[in-house]
Amino acid sequence: MGEFVKPRVIVSKCLEFQGCRYDGEIIRDQTVHNLLPYVEFIPVCPEVEIGLGVPRDVIRVIDNDGMDQLYQPAKKIDLTNKMNQFSEQFLTEVGDIDGFILKNRSPSCGINDVKVYAGIEKAPVIRTSSGLFGSKVQAQYGHLAVEDEGRLKNFTIREHFFTKLFTIASFKKLKKEGLLADLVEYHAKNKYLFMAYQPTILKKLGNIVGNHKKKSLQQIFEEYEVELYHLFAKLPKYTSNISVSQHLFGYFSKQLSAKEKEFFISMIDKYKKKKVPLSSVASLLHSWAIRFDNEYLLKQTYFQPYPEKLIEISDSGKGRDYR
Repeated sequence: MGEFVKPRVIVSKCLEFQGCRYDGEIIRDQTVHNLLPYVEFIPVCPEVEIGLGVPRDVIRVIDNDGMDQLYQPAKKIDLTNKMNQFSEQFLTEVGDIDGFILKNRSPSCGINDVKVYAGIEKAPVIRTSSGLFGSKVQAQYGHLAVEDEGRLKNFTIREHFFTKLFTIASFKKLKKEGLLADLVEYHAKNKYLFMAYQPTILKKLGNIVGNHKKKSLQQIFEEYEVELYHLFAKLPKYTSNISVSQHLFGYFSKQLSAKEKEFFISMIDKYKKKKVPLSSVASLLHSWAIRFDNEYLLKQTYFQPYPEKLIEISDSGKGRDYR
């Protein structure tokens, strides 16, 4: 595979960058650490940016007639307006962004697991929500690769995040350059990756690139981008991966021995029963692409949608499947 575009990623500063957590600690995070050579990180701590010290008294999200309010109980300070103003200004001025990795459960950065309390002091938790900064991120950039560091401990979620991050960053670079020939090539090399995600959207993307209605170049890129975000809105189904694997197998079926064919069928069956990961099936197909020197397949991002050194099989064990 060729070189990967370097995405710009906003990250909670307490993750690997600075001891700015409320207790003054820095949080070591393997995913952020692994990404350091491959992305341009933009670290931010919204709580420090609005003037809170390190260490600092705890802040919490409270329910105010159904509206989320950011409050510091010890000093009886309402921080809602300050946080909202900072978030809006920061996200407006930061420039083009490809993704976010935010601190989970944080009343500022949390995405969807922030405790919301019924009141200011000694009140019960009544629901979960987003932190105030995290809420602005989702509203403005929810179509991009946005995750918290807790969820990224899950192998499947992490793999999807990496795939979405690097594939979309690559497209956005093409869009800036604005060459239709490059978009045609991009679509061709991502064919089987996109098929694994959502085959119906793959067809839509193909029609956009085909440009049968003779639309302007700008319109082609804009329509393609919208559908690309739709494509990555959810993880691929295992049935789609089986379909793609069988498609790729078709390129070699006449050149393989009976035992090799039997082995492939057995691998598909094991993947279906979650006894082997998708990577085992993909590696087998990739080896045949190399063996038979199939240049078209060797260019397919399906075999390597993000830098190989980011592959880490560790998993939190929560919600794992084999893609």
